[in-house]
Amino acid sequence: MRKSVFIVIFSVVAAATAITLGVACADDNDDEPGRLRVVATTTQIGALTREIAGDSVRLDILLANGADAHDFEPSPQDAVVLQNADLVFMNGIGLDEWLSDIIEGADTAEHVVVVTDGIDVYLGDEEAAEEEDHDDEDHEHSEGDPHVWHDPANVKIMVRNIVAALMRVDPDNADMYRSNGEAYEARLDEVDAEIRALINEIPEENRKMVTNHDAFGYFLRAYGLELVGAIIPSTGSGSQPSAQELAELSDLIKAEGVKAIFAEAEVDPAIAQQLASDTGVTIVEGLYADSLGEPGSGAETVDGMLLANARKISEALK
Repeated sequence: MRKSVFIVIFSVVAAATAITLGVACADDNDDEPGRLRVVATTTQIGALTREIAGDSVRLDILLANGADAHDFEPSPQDAVVLQNADLVFMNGIGLDEWLSDIIEGADTAEHVVVVTDGIDVYLGDEEAAEEEDHDDEDHEHSEGDPHVWHDPANVKIMVRNIVAALMRVDPDNADMYRSNGEAYEARLDEVDAEIRALINEIPEENRKMVTNHDAFGYFLRAYGLELVGAIIPSTGSGSQPSAQELAELSDLIKAEGVKAIFAEAEVDPAIAQQLASDTGVTIVEGLYADSLGEPGSGAETVDGMLLANARKISEALK
């Protein structure tokens, strides 16, 4: 019932917004005849679409750089953009599940592509998975860890899914999409090699991480690092740790000889800063977990983000 009421209210507001924005939307279409209108839910998907399609499509990205995907609330304007799209690229795995509410029953639904299809989803340990299954209110992800972009191998699958969808909808530009996709896959192979070289500089006994929330499972799995603990022990960022959990994590950090605590750019670092002070270890801020960086940060592309994170991790732990 609650979901149905949300859909009805959202649809009414979106329709009203569409009336006020209708002239502008029509003008955009008239100015760009034949140009695909593509919507990406996240900054990562948007950046990959740019790499593949360049300026050949009109691209709208719902999440802004630096925004936390876990807290995103779509606006009526977002609904209008979605309704006018030829293709909608979403992450899936519970990260952008709000999209289903917007497009349910709309013609847009058949144009939605889950770009993570085919990825081996990371579930973490069984206890974490069970906790996620029982707590949807704090934006937990019972389907597994949605932060797939932290492994270049996963990003290559995302690229292939985007390429395939663009080729299907716009066959006249198929060769360009295929060529750009292959070029970016080659770049991701280079990035993977660079990251492995950086991780190899870290002594094996130092390859332990503590983070704000459990968002780097794919990165750790790919490069042989260990997550000792997370301040927010879940793949979502909406909950807060208890005093007992923080005390236990503090003891664990000392017992394991952890060299650094890593705070993500999208999460308030205050608790991580206090934990670092209490344990006497270094705090490293500004890792990109849920979003890419702002233009000019060097992390505004997926390959740039991966390298920016890897460099900070390597420098702090070696």
